Amino acid sequence: MLKKEDVEHVAKLSRLELSDAEIEKFTPQLSSVFEMFEKLDAEDLKNVEETSQVTGLENVTREDEIKCLDDLTCCTTEELLKNIPIKESSSILVPKVIEDK
Repeated sequence: MLKKEDVEHVAKLSRLELSDAEIEKFTPQLSSVFEMFEKLDAEDLKNVEETSQVTGLENVTREDEIKCLDDLTCCTTEELLKNIPIKESSSILVPKVIEDK
């Protein structure tokens, strides 16, 4: 079983600020995790093939393409920018919302 100091050390490494109640709660939980690692470490896995996923699913991607929707008209950048109150060249200018420090 881990000691309170061990959990505090892990929390510090993780940059977590834990209360005393949280440390008490997480000490047995973290101990259980490390015990599971010890069990796995004791197993002979030399002839076990590495697996990253077991479902057989693959990422399905497609090329991006521009489509005009039936209820919208296709327009050029210039036509879109006609409706923008503040612009500079082909950029839309918006009010600053984050202050400089």
